[in-house]
Amino acid sequence: MVALPETMRAVLLTGFGGPEMLELRDDVATPTPAVDEVVVRVGACGVNNTDINTRVGWYSRSVTGGTDGGGAGDVDDGRWGGGEAAFPRIQGADPSGVVAAVGAAADPSLLGRRVLVDPWVRDADRPDDRHLARYLGSELDGGFAEYCAVPARNVFPHESTLTDVELASFPCSWSTAEHMLQRVGLEERQRILVTGASGGVGSALVSLAKRRGANVVGVASEAKADAVRRIGADAVVDRSGADLHQRAIEANSGYFDVVADVVGGEATPGWFDALRRGGRYVTSGAIAGPIVELDLRTLYLNDLEFFGATVYEPGVFADLVGYISRGEVEPVVGDEFPLEQIAEAQSAFGRKDHVGAIVLTVADLHA
Repeated sequence: MVALPETMRAVLLTGFGGPEMLELRDDVATPTPAVDEVVVRVGACGVNNTDINTRVGWYSRSVTGGTDGGGAGDVDDGRWGGGEAAFPRIQGADPSGVVAAVGAAADPSLLGRRVLVDPWVRDADRPDDRHLARYLGSELDGGFAEYCAVPARNVFPHESTLTDVELASFPCSWSTAEHMLQRVGLEERQRILVTGASGGVGSALVSLAKRRGANVVGVASEAKADAVRRIGADAVVDRSGADLHQRAIEANSGYFDVVADVVGGEATPGWFDALRRGGRYVTSGAIAGPIVELDLRTLYLNDLEFFGATVYEPGVFADLVGYISRGEVEPVVGDEFPLEQIAEAQSAFGRKDHVGAIVLTVADLHA
């Protein structure tokens, strides 16, 4: 085993606020593996809404607006359901890299293997208890660093020829999307609408829904429509302008079996009305705002089913890694930035001029 350096480069989130709360340091103690852990040398790590939402304190119940990347000001707490956030924190849920060290009880054959990391760290004795699950980069230090310690059960070796940047575009966004589709049981030839279809989760939803043989209508800006079609959408509806919901129904030639919504906000009630009787609505985000109106008659008279999607079953990530390893899905990387430009990367993420994921490069592990 190669000895780990005593210190490493890492970005520390020091508190709630704007990008000034992100501090790049080169004297952060390198983690050592606990008995059941491995340490991953990080090649790249994706940027996600969760990183920014945590930084600005958006998960506080006192915040009711959309996510804009600015500081939220004074918040009662920064975690949904209460509890104080611990600072400093190394964020980053999407590390892709190589196993550099293993704990005493971890499989030594993992050393040197390229791995992806399941960001949901579950209780070893009660893995099905969602209440006990913790998220990498939120409750645990993550991948915005040269090294990251995670339980050995959370790393998935692979033989993919994709680069670390490409691989780092998958974990958070694509596992979220796969979870959403598994929750609603999307099947071949069913009709699904995807909001925010050009974003990280949205583009993954489009790709994974097409993998299942579904008919996909995406909602995106006109400027990104061609890119969303190339990802797999059968039709793309311009998110701007009047009669959005009616235009989506017309593009679909009827009502939808499933609406997968990562946007929320004032458009949400119209998506409830766009579902056929017995249709399913699933959400994993609310970038346009979390507070929406619901006429309960729409829910019960149309026999609709509503699903939230956050903590997925343990098998979801294994399924995703299988798709990647078999070449059944392709990464969608909108842009990449070096670790020291994390503030610029998050700013670009907030502008949403890109399609797919934004990824931070940490180290070239194959030079």
